Amino acid sequence: MAQDHLQLFIAKMKIPFLLLFFLWEAESHTASRPNIILVMADDLGIGDPGCYGNKTLRTPNIDRLASGGVKLTQHLAASPLCTPSRAAFMTGRYPVRSGMASWSRTGVFLFTASSGGLPTNEITFAKLLKDQGYSTALIGKWHLGMSCHSKTDFCHHPLHHGFNYFYGISLTNLRDCKPGEGSVFTTGFKRLVFIPLQIIGVTLLTFAALNCLGLLRVPLGIFFSLLFLAALILTLFLGFLHYFRPLNCFMMRNYEIIQQPMSYDNLTQRLTVEAAQFIQRNTETPFLLVLSYLHVHTALFSSKDFAGKSKHGVYGDAVEEMDWSVGQILNLLDELRLANDTLIYFTSDQGAHVEEVSSKGEIHGGSNGIYKGGKANNWEGGIRVPGILRWPRVIQAGQKIDEPTSNMDIFPTVAKLAGAPLPEDRIIDGRDLMPLLEGKSQHSDHEFLFHYCNAYLNAVRWHPQNSTSIWKAFFFTPNFNPVGSNGCFATHVCFCFGSYVTHHDPPLLFDISKDPRERNPLTPATEPRFYEILKVIQEAADRHTQTLPEVPNQFSWDNFLWKPWLQLCCPSSGLSCQCDREKQDKRLSR
Repeated sequence: MAQDHLQLFIAKMKIPFLLLFFLWEAESHTASRPNIILVMADDLGIGDPGCYGNKTLRTPNIDRLASGGVKLTQHLAASPLCTPSRAAFMTGRYPVRSGMASWSRTGVFLFTASSGGLPTNEITFAKLLKDQGYSTALIGKWHLGMSCHSKTDFCHHPLHHGFNYFYGISLTNLRDCKPGEGSVFTTGFKRLVFIPLQIIGVTLLTFAALNCLGLLRVPLGIFFSLLFLAALILTLFLGFLHYFRPLNCFMMRNYEIIQQPMSYDNLTQRLTVEAAQFIQRNTETPFLLVLSYLHVHTALFSSKDFAGKSKHGVYGDAVEEMDWSVGQILNLLDELRLANDTLIYFTSDQGAHVEEVSSKGEIHGGSNGIYKGGKANNWEGGIRVPGILRWPRVIQAGQKIDEPTSNMDIFPTVAKLAGAPLPEDRIIDGRDLMPLLEGKSQHSDHEFLFHYCNAYLNAVRWHPQNSTSIWKAFFFTPNFNPVGSNGCFATHVCFCFGSYVTHHDPPLLFDISKDPRERNPLTPATEPRFYEILKVIQEAADRHTQTLPEVPNQFSWDNFLWKPWLQLCCPSSGLSCQCDREKQDKRLSR
């Protein structure tokens, strides 16, 4: 009898134990498959957010994110330029592996109708997570190409790289997209338009004078030919000025153009609403949201609620508007009770563009703090970017990690959290961040990091195991101009070859752990292991370059130049390529 009572008691106790077990399993499953929000600013300097030391720019929401999670102080972009950095971020691989690094001066796409872009055989973290049942969206800037052979194949489009939903721009924000903000093609105009027109003009005047003086008989055909050539150049120039904005600065929803040219009116608010609506649509399923702001790349813009409110002019207004948007997303997660189950990452694609100065002398670039250089070069100011991660259920709040990490690390980190195996047919250069973030490891998995200037191996960073030293060796450095300045102001960005750089033999060596400003290169007199360190770094560089297969160059002239048959236009807009379905939809919804 007693035995029967005991068995009955055990049977009754099994039920609550099973319930507890299933609850624990459900919580464990949630913790291992969080929602993921990846927020990327454009050209934001590490010295801009308050949590990285800025005392005058107001970024309370980015600071809130940092205080609630982990702040990485040596977080590095895989490239100091938009397109290659974003390719590395999406794939976890150095951009040179996918052909997304240029051998020429221009290292980013400038036309929507170029045929280059992120190759179809590349695997993004969005693709991996979509295969694991995640709902995926990209809101904002893409800048990794659009089509290959026809304007409807969309081979490089976000929806062909793992995203279920896309709302944003396929190219990038440019000064040419906003009337009155100047042009990124000023140098090109000078070389291809103004100088040739001047030469033609001087030639015509010279021939006319010689003809009048009887010193040389110049056939009328030559005069007409030169006049025709001048008219052709002028017509092409005026056509470029008229059509560049609508042909390259437009908003899309999935495959459809919804605003051409794009309007800057409440643009950040529109991106924020789209991001919020995506989150609200996916409260019951795991989701991946990549929120890729247009801020703070020029042309700078902000809504009337932020214009003129900061202490740093139009740049500060843009930063503070972006921070507001981050706050809206954080508040929504709290309202929906998703904050504990959501991993949020905030970063910038590269350092601030220090050469961004308007024609009026206004500073339109951000701050890289104490660090040298900026966008388009591999001094620390060009590649050391904000890196903040928050996941309240898993990551202890208020941490600061000084180990070298990369934006390529997001790929393996989110893949593992989603339960997706990493591709085995390619090298993944990123490393899983979770051991560092959870305190299970105190040392970065990156012993070596390779810093590329476009497709050229520019520098190598070595963080030896069981050492606090972080060695950085430069094979070449950009020639700043004017001499003594902190950038390449004559060319607007620094270039990677020829007379624009100085090669170093032996390489220029720094210990970043002691000299983060890179002011005092080491010598055999100041560092006894000088040649030994350089030998290890050179051997690592050699091993690395041996792993690089020959791949199609996405920035070849054939891929880079504008192709009219790839040009997208609003349906039924004729040759004007202008429409505003955003405004039409808003009217219909009233």
